[in-house]
Amino acid sequence: MSLKRKAYYFLIGVFCFNYQVTTSQDQRIADSLTVIYQLDTLAVEAKLELLYSLSFNEINDFELSLKYSEELIYLSQLNGNYEYLSYGYFQKGNAKQFVGDLEDALAAYFESAEVAKRENLIPVEGSAYGAIADVYAVSDNYKNAMLYYNKAIATLRKTKDTLALASYILNAGDALLTNKKYDSALVYFNESGALFEEVDYVAGKAYNLGNIGMVYANTGKNDLAEKNINEAIGILEKSGDYYPISVYLISMSNIYLEKEEHQTAIDYAQKSLTLAEQYGFKEQIADANKKLAALYELIGNLETSYVHYKKHIVYRDSVKNIETVQQMADQRTNYEVSQKQIEVDLLDQRRKNQRNIAIATAIALFLIGILAIGLFRRNKFIRKTKRIIEEERDRSDNLLLNILPEETAQELKLNGKVQAKHFDAVTVLFTDFKGFTQYSEKLSPTALVDTIGFYFSKFDAIIEKHGLEKIKTIGDAYMCAGGLPFPTEDHAQKMVRAAFEIAEFVKETKQDVAASEMTFDIRIGINTGPVVAGVVGTKKFAYDIWGDTVNVASRMESMSEPGRINISHSTYELIKSDFECEYRGEIEAKNRGKVKMYFVNGGKENTSEPKMKIVKDQYGK
Repeated sequence: MSLKRKAYYFLIGVFCFNYQVTTSQDQRIADSLTVIYQLDTLAVEAKLELLYSLSFNEINDFELSLKYSEELIYLSQLNGNYEYLSYGYFQKGNAKQFVGDLEDALAAYFESAEVAKRENLIPVEGSAYGAIADVYAVSDNYKNAMLYYNKAIATLRKTKDTLALASYILNAGDALLTNKKYDSALVYFNESGALFEEVDYVAGKAYNLGNIGMVYANTGKNDLAEKNINEAIGILEKSGDYYPISVYLISMSNIYLEKEEHQTAIDYAQKSLTLAEQYGFKEQIADANKKLAALYELIGNLETSYVHYKKHIVYRDSVKNIETVQQMADQRTNYEVSQKQIEVDLLDQRRKNQRNIAIATAIALFLIGILAIGLFRRNKFIRKTKRIIEEERDRSDNLLLNILPEETAQELKLNGKVQAKHFDAVTVLFTDFKGFTQYSEKLSPTALVDTIGFYFSKFDAIIEKHGLEKIKTIGDAYMCAGGLPFPTEDHAQKMVRAAFEIAEFVKETKQDVAASEMTFDIRIGINTGPVVAGVVGTKKFAYDIWGDTVNVASRMESMSEPGRINISHSTYELIKSDFECEYRGEIEAKNRGKVKMYFVNGGKENTSEPKMKIVKDQYGK
């Protein structure tokens, strides 16, 4: 069972400037600084720093944090201090977001980013972009959220502000987690976790633990999820950071729901609601009520379920004006009670109308009951429909990822087209079975496809294992590439290792008596150089690469020998320190003239690279 979490909020307060790299939010700091603030004896610069620190560390009273940030903005403008002005707008955005005023929060963050960019305050600019992304994420605007997360991360990588960078990498991972991109989310969490360890940021470690725990919870690893989340809660309790604890308690409720321990699940959800109500976390009040409504519905307590669902609706639709709405609700309740009392008095005075009023009341209650049941069934139908839509969307996404690399698939979904990209260094591999054409003429279509599928399925697994990208197959030829769609430094080494595994698999298959009727010798060729990559067509599109590098790789394969790995000089230069290579000389290649070629015989003695198990004279060479 999934949960729309608000983990985006966790780190928007973690706004780390050069002099605060190891500082985390702590309510105790705010409490101690309040005494200094009340004395009001500081000079301007010192007071600006005090106001920033107060607005940053005040995490239990967000109205008070807003007051500090607005005073910081006023004093910064009065004294022309634009650095603290950008800090003030940022902290105002934090306070506004925590109380549910998302529109005002977004406006404040944009002000912070604009001032920071104008004054060349790169760390502040990057953090403001990240906070803007947080607001979009909370608003379910996934496209804009990822756009600004990437902008924030790219900006912060130019700085030494490791903590801010780690914070928004974590939040971007959380956005991916919310959209069920679990593998991608873990990649982001692993990087943010390493950065938090680097600066020893305790709260960040806690958030990372909790978010990874929620990944485990969504992927059925409940024991690991429970361990991580409990560890995160323990850390956050020490610093008085209760909002994420409230969120993680809902995740614990989900874990016990999966175990069918319904009462324990209810207890965790109730703890989350109590904590959220105590500290005024309005978004989490709505989520906790929604979870309790679902749990009570599950155990058949429809009356309590309906009470919680009504509270969820109130908080969901009225986050910005929740206190006013509650006051109006109380007034309405008092009015209805007084009216009921008047009605009772009138009944005493007008006994003759008692039967008619009783009938009218019964009809009204019956209609209200029908309305309540209708609303309940409608909500149930909407949840079911939404789940079906999400499943179909996930199935569509998985099919797209089987055709295109993930980055390319995301670009196609967002923009409707894919921009061709140039890569300076990509390693391309071709394989071909010796004598397959003559052999295939004797096979039925089904047997031919089964034979090709047997080999290429294993090739696919090997390529995926080494982080390479399959491009296409043409007949019995197999083509893949390394170093795209994300450039890497060791793509040539990865490709040679994969080539060894392919050659070894083909050799072992040939020695297998059971598979003797569909065994072949294989030629392998590898070349490294620049390519252009993109998507061909608008229907039945395919990811492909072009360039002279591809043509040379094909020549390497055609000029190879059975069971051998033939590489070009450009590939040799990249792998020569790791692999034993045999120079073949300059060999005439079709349409290429004389080309330097090398056989790769295996890894060097001082490396862990694979050794070539095929000796030359095995094929009479």
